[in-house]
Amino acid sequence: MGLTGLRDDPLKLILFGGKGGVGKTTCASSTALYCLSLDFKTLIFSTDPAHSLSDSLGQKIGDEIKEVQGIKNLSALEINSKKAFSRFKIQYEDQIRKILDTSTYLDQEDINSIFALPIPGIDEIMGFKTMVDLIEEARFDKFIGDTAPTGHALRLLTLPELLDDWIKVMAKLRWKYRYMVERFSGGYKPDEGDDFLLSMKRSVKRIEGLLRDDQRCEFIVVTVPEDMAILETERLIETLGRYGIKVRQLVVNNVLESNGCPFCRERRKEQERYIDRIRTRFSNLRLTITFLQPREVKGVEALNNFKDILFQ
Repeated sequence: MGLTGLRDDPLKLILFGGKGGVGKTTCASSTALYCLSLDFKTLIFSTDPAHSLSDSLGQKIGDEIKEVQGIKNLSALEINSKKAFSRFKIQYEDQIRKILDTSTYLDQEDINSIFALPIPGIDEIMGFKTMVDLIEEARFDKFIGDTAPTGHALRLLTLPELLDDWIKVMAKLRWKYRYMVERFSGGYKPDEGDDFLLSMKRSVKRIEGLLRDDQRCEFIVVTVPEDMAILETERLIETLGRYGIKVRQLVVNNVLESNGCPFCRERRKEQERYIDRIRTRFSNLRLTITFLQPREVKGVEALNNFKDILFQ
């Protein structure tokens, strides 16, 4: 069986995740070509700091949306989270300084020192916010995401909660300031600091809402028939479930098809044991098995061939 359900119009965001080296980028790139074959204008993007999308497509991509050469209606983007954070600081510096200035006893030197510190995870969440903004702009019909290996991807997907906690701390400081102003002047007029906190709160809710909406977002896990990969897949799916992100499909990649030589036979027997374990452990998921390819899957022609296997 191949991947299914991705042609539904309400589905906008399709994310591929899993252990490093299992073929996430290949599956994501092939899925982008599949969406094109259904006449969906498609954007494929990477959130992995060590981007491999350019290598997969066989052409330079970069951190600005770029049309893929020779393929109509396909664009690509390798998100630069640090640049996204720099834009965030430029856009909201005055508002953050306003909150710190009015809600604390810090002097300007202290505020400068605090503002220079990184907010944990904010660069990555701003990178993901970039994608949510693009989805809401509706410039493309489908958005295909190639995520980083499991640990980094989980950190990215659970960052909205961390950012929400940070906003709550800032809002608490702001509430104390508001209380004092109302107490001594009899009234309070919201300013740019309040507008900033409200805007950030809305951004968190938009990101959480998208990731947890199984009509608009699908997270597809990719694994290989090996013990460590299966264990990591279990942890990934369990953690996603705790955060309300459903997984419905699992790709088992790099399965040996040949029984020709003694090495192949032994390797195939070992893989079959792991595939049986996958079927038992993930009996609630739709499995797609893709065979080990004789050559590296790189470039549009090879990806098109792999697409036919992935969506058999």
